Amino acid sequence: MSGAGVAVRDAATDSLTFAFADAAAERCGLARLGVVTGTDGERRGSALAVLFAGREPVAALARGDLPVPAGADWSDLDVDGLRVRTAAPGDPTQRTASAGTGTHWEVEWAASDGQGFTLAFEAVGAPATLAPDAPAARAGGMAGADAPCRVRGTVRTAGRSVEVDGLGQQSRAWGNPDWSRIELARTVAAWTPAASAAFLAVRPAGARHHDEEAAWAALWEGEQPMAVADGRLSTSYDAAGHPFRAALELWPEGEDAWPRHGAGQVLCGTSLDLGALRLDCGFFRWHLEGREGVGRYDVLRRAAAG
Repeated sequence: MSGAGVAVRDAATDSLTFAFADAAAERCGLARLGVVTGTDGERRGSALAVLFAGREPVAALARGDLPVPAGADWSDLDVDGLRVRTAAPGDPTQRTASAGTGTHWEVEWAASDGQGFTLAFEAVGAPATLAPDAPAARAGGMAGADAPCRVRGTVRTAGRSVEVDGLGQQSRAWGNPDWSRIELARTVAAWTPAASAAFLAVRPAGARHHDEEAAWAALWEGEQPMAVADGRLSTSYDAAGHPFRAALELWPEGEDAWPRHGAGQVLCGTSLDLGALRLDCGFFRWHLEGREGVGRYDVLRRAAAG
């Protein structure tokens, strides 16, 4: 979805999002770079990042309408100190999913106070694609693809460097989101060493409940993603309205398929003001079919008027 407060209509948005968590090191975070191309061909960028140490958010970045270097693409793009470099088979500038296992991204963020991270994301599964004609893509105005990753590198917090060896996700999205038609979008993921899941739900403007959302889901129990015929998400919220417990039920396609279940509990979270939008960013401890892991639960919504 659009980032750093830019409500995109007559423009084309292309973005890369990276999320990671290492429960043992108690470090997790999110990084998103977006490029918006207007009808006049001008390109502007957005940079979004948040970093947690234990349960606390220790650094955050949310800026939009930033200059994009001439000729820059996803092979090497730096926007306001948030940088991604792509090493993948084929042409990394094409608007397609990553090429599967073996694809590698280097993500760096240097906050003004010295905190940040230098991380390598290595795809451990082929990408699952959200097609442009899927209900969730039509509702949100964005197609995309997700791939589970192994994440290694260094996180810097409060003058201390911590080595991380965790799990995460790389996501790419492109399209024309119109936030006058969208109430909110949920992005949920569960990562374990043996299996991973991704879930997206878009709620149209004026709707109030889960069952009114257009949803998409994917499941990995090996390198290739499994198509999911039906995905369901239930959520419990704290007094401030933030997700703190969630349950996933995913039904893969096929006559002999059986549902996969996941249950998550919040580890940490925060809210970021993105101008026209608000992001509730959370990381969860997940159990997916009895396998322990980590993951994320993000809610992007229109900011309250006034």
